[in-house]
Amino acid sequence: MTDTSVIDPSSTPSTPATGASTPSVSSVLNHRAVKAVSAALRDAEVTNVDTLVRILPDTAPTAATAAAQLGCPVSAIANSLIFEVGGEALLVLTSGGHRVDTKALASRLGLASAKAIKRAKPEFVKTKTGQAIGGVAPVGHLERVRTLVDEELASYPEIWAAAGHHQAVFPIDFETLVRVTQGEVVKVD
Repeated sequence: MTDTSVIDPSSTPSTPATGASTPSVSSVLNHRAVKAVSAALRDAEVTNVDTLVRILPDTAPTAATAAAQLGCPVSAIANSLIFEVGGEALLVLTSGGHRVDTKALASRLGLASAKAIKRAKPEFVKTKTGQAIGGVAPVGHLERVRTLVDEELASYPEIWAAAGHHQAVFPIDFETLVRVTQGEVVKVD
């Protein structure tokens, strides 16, 4: 169940979020990256895009903080992890309760070792996705990003993912998440 403190922009389009230095709902919804995510979802024919993105009352730099604000299990959060593999971005959408086993992942990708998979630096993430770490969405990137989706996320009827900003999220079901990301379903831990 969704926490009532999460702001539904369709009912309060210009109400400021809580916190003295927190941006307003309007400024978050008009953020370039959030608009790119909404456009990507619209292009993928996801329904109700205009009311899909929700604004959290506070920043959510981790899956645990997002889950606490949403009132959902941490494992129902799609944690967006960007890795650098041979100069290209690889997005791994994990269940919030999982860690990525890079050795197993390297094997699945046909790489010689886990050393070929590097945790991406913030500048690399921004260049490839147009989004900052802490708000990286599954879609709406500057360029096509290969995506792997944790099979554990299929256990949840509603998954929450970042929407391009550290305070913006959206709900999505597993099948739609895989479809819109053109993701490969894998075991990540």
